[in-house]
Amino acid sequence: MKIILLALAGASLVAASTIAQAADTAAGKLAFQQHNCASCHGADAKTPISPAYPILAGQHADYIAHALHAYQRGQSGAPASANIRKNPIMGAMAMTLSNADIANIADWISGLPTPLSNDR
Repeated sequence: MKIILLALAGASLVAASTIAQAADTAAGKLAFQQHNCASCHGADAKTPISPAYPILAGQHADYIAHALHAYQRGQSGAPASANIRKNPIMGAMAMTLSNADIANIADWISGLPTPLSNDR
């Protein structure tokens, strides 16, 4: 029984490290630039051109990835929901991203310094 538990624990660690290594920060910065995200969100991802556009810098990677996938799903014609976002600009932009692009961009954005704070 102990051997099985140790094997499962080891497999979990290997899987977790593989997932963590899947994102490439440098590739994320490059993809952010290549897909012209800065045109709305600013080159530093924290100075959007309009107050209506969100500050991305420092957001959690899983939140950014979920949002981008939700914009992709929004292009399918399904009604808006928590998992489907409707926005013609972001939907079109998100459709140009691969899963690797999304993971890399999300990783890069999450590591940026941010003006966002939850300090009160």
